Amino acid sequence: NDRAVLAGMWRSEEQNSVPAAPPGHLPSLPLLVYSVVCLRCVQSNIVLLTQAFRKKFVVPDFQSFSAHIDDLYENAKNLSGGQVADYIPQLARFSPDLWGVALCTVDGQRHTVGDTKVPFCLQSCVKPLKYAVAVHDHGTEYVHRFIGKEPSGLRFNKLFLNEDGEDTCTRVTGSKQGASNAEKFDYLAGNEYVGFSNATFQSERESGDRNFAIGYYLKEKKCFPEGTDMTAILDFYFQLCSIEVTCESASVMAATLANGGFCPITGERVLSPEAVRNTLSLMHSCGMYDFSGQFAFHVGLPAKSGVAGGILLVVPNVMGIMCWSPPLDKLGNSVRGIQFCTDLVSLCNFHNYDNLRHFAKKLDPRREGGDQRVKSVINLLFAAYTGDVSALRRFALSSMDMEQRDYDSRTALHVAAAEGHAEVVRFLLEACKVNPIPKDRWGNTPMDEAVHFGHHDVVTILRDYHNQYSPQDSPAQKQNAEENLDGML
Repeated sequence: NDRAVLAGMWRSEEQNSVPAAPPGHLPSLPLLVYSVVCLRCVQSNIVLLTQAFRKKFVVPDFQSFSAHIDDLYENAKNLSGGQVADYIPQLARFSPDLWGVALCTVDGQRHTVGDTKVPFCLQSCVKPLKYAVAVHDHGTEYVHRFIGKEPSGLRFNKLFLNEDGEDTCTRVTGSKQGASNAEKFDYLAGNEYVGFSNATFQSERESGDRNFAIGYYLKEKKCFPEGTDMTAILDFYFQLCSIEVTCESASVMAATLANGGFCPITGERVLSPEAVRNTLSLMHSCGMYDFSGQFAFHVGLPAKSGVAGGILLVVPNVMGIMCWSPPLDKLGNSVRGIQFCTDLVSLCNFHNYDNLRHFAKKLDPRREGGDQRVKSVINLLFAAYTGDVSALRRFALSSMDMEQRDYDSRTALHVAAAEGHAEVVRFLLEACKVNPIPKDRWGNTPMDEAVHFGHHDVVTILRDYHNQYSPQDSPAQKQNAEENLDGML
């Protein structure tokens, strides 16, 4: 309909003697048509554009966060350990120098660094995706008739059943019997690159004796649904492991899991909330081979690794990340990928059990709502107004910005100086290291306020501190301020 309307408008404008374009040039599009196209583009993306202009994305300062990601990437790039998997020729051909990181947030912000356009096979990274598809199609109760929920603590290819005759979470889970779910992977990736390596599939099948042994063992123990063709299921498994992605497309898959089953690129629901919740739970406990416990302890995020060198990392409600580098450690995980994930959680408070309110020494790149910022300023200035040093200590410990300003550009130091609260002024200056000479909208400093209201003790404190004040720039000075704060508490 839109095309028909635009075509009609174009013909109408042409009939109104639009001048012909010079030879070799395209005809100029009439201004009215431009306006209509622009209006309709804005209308269909109004929510996204509003979020962008108001800085309401989940990571509001995305440029700064991306710079941190680049630093973490370069740090991991320097690692040289590990061995490229060589049990099939297709994996052994990858250069050990390849290294890429791509991320996609739940509202579609993207960042890539390194070799993010090189196709590679998902291998075991496909397992949480097809488990999610199976739960989405069949429900949790049916799927878990055949597999357990507990990590086995054994090698991923160990022949083992639990006492209830269920396969444990070291093994691949099944998918919808008798149906193709190829389109699901396209939807998960937001219709970005998803391919297939037939050479890898053939090699996997030819070298898959262990998997065939596991399959026959499970069949003998009646662990498959009735009527299942075990060899066809194994072929399907090898095909899934041979699905090709890039870091960019796989990061969208991870972001779909982070976004509760909605693809952040297309906005379509791909997976049910139940499927996503269960998938992330199993990724957290079973996703990193024999390193799963260590990874859950140190990184605390759902992840799945594969022998091609990929690590699919999910920060729930924030973003999905794909790290890829072929060299693997002794447990089959990407050496650079593990380092990147560890460094990321050391920098940002993404660990599941990081305290978001009181842990002041980690970066929180997530959005802080406008209402919360308003309340923060009100609480800070009211504590300064009433002389409540205990409340100010709590705010400082929770990493609140003690130099926040109200609509008149007045800080807590302005208010405390005007009210004559010498103890508050001393705490803000000596413990929090705030700027002693901020100016409000009228150009007044805290010293001006103290002089105006005749608080001579506050004037003395401000004058003495001003003589020794120097702006904090270096990390060492900031650490000094934190130590001073801890000492005064």
